[in-house]
Amino acid sequence: MKPVARIACGAARAQRRAFSMSTRRLDNCAFIGLGQMGYQLARNLQAKLPPSDTIHLFDINTAAAERLSHEMKTHQASGATAHVARSAADAATDADIVITCLPEPAHVKSTYASILASPLPSRPHPRLFIDHSTIDPASSRAVAATIPSTLGAFVDAPMSGGVVGATAASLTFMLGADPSLLPRVEPVLLRMGKRVLHCGPQGAGLAAKLANNYLLAIQNIATAEAMNLGVKSGLDPKVLASVINVSTGRCWPSEVNNPVPGVVEGAPAGRDYEGGFGIGLMRKDLRLAVVAAEEAGARLELAERAGRVYEAAEGEERCKGRDFSVVYRWLEGGR
Repeated sequence: MKPVARIACGAARAQRRAFSMSTRRLDNCAFIGLGQMGYQLARNLQAKLPPSDTIHLFDINTAAAERLSHEMKTHQASGATAHVARSAADAATDADIVITCLPEPAHVKSTYASILASPLPSRPHPRLFIDHSTIDPASSRAVAATIPSTLGAFVDAPMSGGVVGATAASLTFMLGADPSLLPRVEPVLLRMGKRVLHCGPQGAGLAAKLANNYLLAIQNIATAEAMNLGVKSGLDPKVLASVINVSTGRCWPSEVNNPVPGVVEGAPAGRDYEGGFGIGLMRKDLRLAVVAAEEAGARLELAERAGRVYEAAEGEERCKGRDFSVVYRWLEGGR
């Protein structure tokens, strides 16, 4: 097996280390939250677990859980046995690993409250609770504090890579966990992605994710404005992008997710801004970054204005529900 990089956020250098995917066999796993991301994560996890293991699935959308269970049973040649649970507590009852992937802080809090409200039988090892939800660090730490150490450990592992990365199992996970948990957590995450970045103690993964997405939110608007400025000044958008991408303005929105249709093949802009990272999700992450900044006492001078830009763009029918790069359409007046 190829070594996997484990990178501590803020460290001066990356440390390489090899991990065995069979470090610890999972007997029972619960996966709670089967939205666009969770559905793909659970599918990849189930496919890479041995047939002797079991995965319990739960989502308030019962049809999604039933559909995924059917897919696992009919389209996977091997993998863990899949069952649909009646509730989050039912899924977690006999689980060694409980994984959650939920939309908002309130959903994470209520889900773990429901799990802890029912007595959980003891397991050979304390349970591991892995939360992939993008929420604010304070809410994550509040949930972690409700879990007795005798019952298990709670870690945050938000991800980067979107639905495409989730489907291809190529996600990057930003992990907030005690270092002693890494040998147990990383093999689980590497069944669903390709890279684990240990960012520090519990809550640190979310702090890193929100800082990154705040920067992305600002870069996206700036790229859309710069491209709009150049195009309206008579520049060919591909020529302008080629200049930016070998100059100091180069960034992910300019190079990979360019907001101008036809500049980058495969980018959402070329398919009417369908797919990609929804503008509503970017608004949510920007809001959470503001919450995290207030808690940390950090100044975000551009957050308020950026929030108004995304709100205005999402409020237009031609932009609503589309990839967040659609702010270019909002800026240049639509076509």
